[in-house]
Amino acid sequence: MARTRATILACLSILLLGITLTRDLQAQQLTLDFDANHTRVEFTLGASLHTVHGTFILKNGSIRLDPATHAAIGQIVVDAASGDSGSEARDRRMNREILESDKFPEIVFTPDKFDGQIPASGDFLLKVHGIFRLHGSDHEMILPVQAKRDQEGITAAIHFSIPYVSWGLKNPNTFFLRVSDQVEITIHTVVVPANS
Repeated sequence: MARTRATILACLSILLLGITLTRDLQAQQLTLDFDANHTRVEFTLGASLHTVHGTFILKNGSIRLDPATHAAIGQIVVDAASGDSGSEARDRRMNREILESDKFPEIVFTPDKFDGQIPASGDFLLKVHGIFRLHGSDHEMILPVQAKRDQEGITAAIHFSIPYVSWGLKNPNTFFLRVSDQVEITIHTVVVPANS
């Protein structure tokens, strides 16, 4: 009887260990694939006459997060020429004179690490560190990611400022119009974890 009990306990221990190891392996990596149809990249630029609102189009994006080491790899790529503020003349000038999108067609964020915990469900905040490439130059940035995880996937909002003038881009000021030297970016996305 004691031997049978010991065998059962050993089997249960092995089973529990297997479940724990499986959970640990699943927790080690979380791959997030961004879908352009479910991602909206918005920009807001303050100006003396009015505030300019617009959007850019996501080209592609995939990030792999490792909760064990807090390492992050992948890229989020935005089409620099896709800026749409609702004014064709203003957008042409933005592409030709400010972003020079013919020379620098992509805006890219490449993460390398993150702070924060990713729960199985519920709200969470991550601070994702990486390199933001704009107009041919790399800039170190930390992007705050406010997110919620449920059975359907992860809904996230990322809001940050780009000091584009101090990064070497031209300010579109004119004699009559004064424009802010930084632009606000907000990204709304719904991603389905590849290993959810």
